Amino acid sequence: MSKKLLAIGAVVALVVLVTAYFLTGMNTVEKLAFSDVLTKTRNGEVKTITTNSNNRNITVVLNKENKTYTSTIPAGRQKLEDMLDNAAVPDDKYPDIQNDTSGLSDSMRTLLMVIGSLALFGGVLYWMRRRRPGGQNNDFAGGPFSMGRSQARLVTPQKAGVTFDDVAGADEAKQELQEVVEFLKSPEKFAALGARIPKGVLLVGSPGTGKTLIAKAVAGEANVPFLSVSGSEFVEMYVGVGASRVRNLFARAKKMAPCIIFIDEVDAMGRKRGMKSGGGTEEREQTLNQMLVEMDGFDSNTNIILIAATNRPDVLDPALLRPGRFDRQVTIDNPDYKGRSAILKVHAKGKPFAPEVDLDRIARQTPGFSGADLMNLCNEAAILTARRNKTAITLSELEEAIDRVLAGPERKSRLVSERERLTVAYHEVGHALVAKLAGTVDPVQKISIISRGRMGGYTRIGAGEDRTLWTKTQLEDFMAFALGGAAAEELTFGEVTTGPSNDIERATEIARAMVCDYGMTEKFGPLALGSKQGNEFLGGGQRTSNYSGNVAYQIDQEIHALVQKALGRAKHILTRYNLHLIAITDAVLEREVISGDEMDEIFDRVEKEGMGVNMFALRPFSGDQLGLRPVTSRLGEASASEAVAEVSAVGQDGTHPVQTVASRMLSQEESDNSDRNRTAV
Repeated sequence: MSKKLLAIGAVVALVVLVTAYFLTGMNTVEKLAFSDVLTKTRNGEVKTITTNSNNRNITVVLNKENKTYTSTIPAGRQKLEDMLDNAAVPDDKYPDIQNDTSGLSDSMRTLLMVIGSLALFGGVLYWMRRRRPGGQNNDFAGGPFSMGRSQARLVTPQKAGVTFDDVAGADEAKQELQEVVEFLKSPEKFAALGARIPKGVLLVGSPGTGKTLIAKAVAGEANVPFLSVSGSEFVEMYVGVGASRVRNLFARAKKMAPCIIFIDEVDAMGRKRGMKSGGGTEEREQTLNQMLVEMDGFDSNTNIILIAATNRPDVLDPALLRPGRFDRQVTIDNPDYKGRSAILKVHAKGKPFAPEVDLDRIARQTPGFSGADLMNLCNEAAILTARRNKTAITLSELEEAIDRVLAGPERKSRLVSERERLTVAYHEVGHALVAKLAGTVDPVQKISIISRGRMGGYTRIGAGEDRTLWTKTQLEDFMAFALGGAAAEELTFGEVTTGPSNDIERATEIARAMVCDYGMTEKFGPLALGSKQGNEFLGGGQRTSNYSGNVAYQIDQEIHALVQKALGRAKHILTRYNLHLIAITDAVLEREVISGDEMDEIFDRVEKEGMGVNMFALRPFSGDQLGLRPVTSRLGEASASEAVAEVSAVGQDGTHPVQTVASRMLSQEESDNSDRNRTAV
């Protein structure tokens, strides 16, 4: 708060106190009617009466306990002595009358009261006047509480605390904005080539990619005033407030020119005109109209650059996006491997890491992470290190932090039955085995049966290549990987649980996209069937159809065929490698968490040594159904429909009872109460 405001507040408080003083007249003693004063005087109860020549107030002191009262002589009456004589007060009971000349007269007291009230009213008017923005005297901006005044904050380089050195993984965006800063610092360099300063730069990207961080870096690098404001601050319920704030914002910027204005979440006030969403359409449109005029209206010869950020460019008004307003649109995507490595090194500054920590390895394990996710990862690793009373962050804390960011903290206290624990183990190992053997799925990093968030278990893949394009083969392999858990449950226990619900949803979405969006089916070919009304950076939305009911039925048939094919592949892989499934599941049940390298070691050991027992006596699969035959194409693909038919026929020939491996294992435990030996199984 400024010294002027403090001084004004002190003056107003003083005026209020003085006014209250005179209004009350400092009379805190009990009042007594003048007729009672005469009666008590006649009865000899009054000791002293003190009058004041400036007014009609008197002070009465009684004989009993020297109690004091105040009273007022009625207006127009004679002197007090004459009034006492007329009241027939005896001489022996006559009180001592004194005269006090201090105090103010009634007229002076009234005058001061009027002056105090006027001073108080004038102080309020002065405060409201000082709150009015300059040059806006006839605007609603000067209304009560300054509703129409812009709430933009002036950010100095010291307050920003961020420079371009603190931004990594977005080299193109840095270059664009560094050029803007250089333009403001050295305009003659560009003016010599006939280049004009860009009016606006729109930063577009998913949440957490660093749009606001880059804007802070601009504030830290630029030697010009930097005004920061949120798009939602222009939206109010009162008509005219938003437009007034826009005018006030640009009026401030023009006084500071050259100047940079940053508007975060510009979609809050820049939506397409005519869209009736959320109410207040007319007011929002007036705010947008004022913004359009200020950015590139009749008076456009200003030295102001507008930087805005949004993750919803699809809802912005086309007039706002045209050249002359936002000359550049910079898309900031999630960083690639090199970008993630650079971001991790930025956030690793000031944190003690153990010598064996390789940030490049962590960068390879975090595909799809945004800059905010990586910052959270480093912070979580530091918190875990402190919780474990360590002095340096190790690889263990970093990998645990990855799991916490992706799936949430561990829930070791959750009570899980042995049957459910066994089911989760087979489910997760089913995912891992299909990922390893499908062909194009990223390598497995970790298998865990410890609950995280709402998940009973967790299989993490990664450390593969960063992908922007997906082939049909890759999508089919990923669908098989997603359904590997359901396939393992069905093959092992003879039925599925509710656990694979999210896996089924993901596989169905991929299959629908292959049919409707990517043209990856022979039946429909390269046709766009329907459209998805959603945001590429936020996801979600609903799919709208532009086809007949007959075509919709055929689409459902194609989706069903793709999902069944992926499920058949997963079952075929797990059937052929059932020995490996049991061996790896045994290790997971024993340790609860194993790494991808440990899974590969167990897999290779089973390949070389086998399990050492006859598996056919403990499982419902016949020798031919184990898949011990030559593979003529990608594993599980050539006979996907055949594999589905084979699995459905299990137990119908009468040669083997329909009893699964897991059920035999559990029943054996209950009968002899002996230690479980998975290797013997």
